[in-house]
Amino acid sequence: MRITKVYTRGGDKGLTSLVGGARVPKNHPRLQAYGTIDELNAILGLARTFNENDRVDGILHRIQNELFNLGSDLATPPEHRWKGMIRVGDEDIKRLEDEIDSLNEDLGPLKEFILPGGGPVGAFLHQGRTVCRRAERQLLGLLEAEGEDVGAGPLRYVNRLSDHLFVLGRWAAKQLGEPEYLWDRP
Repeated sequence: MRITKVYTRGGDKGLTSLVGGARVPKNHPRLQAYGTIDELNAILGLARTFNENDRVDGILHRIQNELFNLGSDLATPPEHRWKGMIRVGDEDIKRLEDEIDSLNEDLGPLKEFILPGGGPVGAFLHQGRTVCRRAERQLLGLLEAEGEDVGAGPLRYVNRLSDHLFVLGRWAAKQLGEPEYLWDRP
């Protein structure tokens, strides 16, 4: 893909093009979903900017690429998908689960909710987790609007990713020597 001009003026009236050329309003459920995935990707980029841990960077680099694949998938109506198109699925979800389990081995059990934070990296990962949950809600809305054409992979991936970001945020904070604050129940 080569982008030679950033602006097209095509969206000046509130419409944008999906892959294949269909024009839809910018508040269409499909755009809400992949726009939030893009927002999540930017937050993970911020986390990487402050991160100094190679393992965290490698994980986030891979996830950012997976989020681009997911965004591309969501921007492509079913009739315009192509053979060999990369779509998140079982393998990606299993990798997230395996990483959650591995990262969790280094963490103590939670006895109370934690407050989002854990230094800049942990805080950005917790912010990413909340945006990921919003993307999950929007994907559910897209599934309700367009049905099985969206597929179950994106919703399952985003659900697991939010759990992953929670654990990764805790793990990164521990590795970087940042404190973890528990919710002080009244």
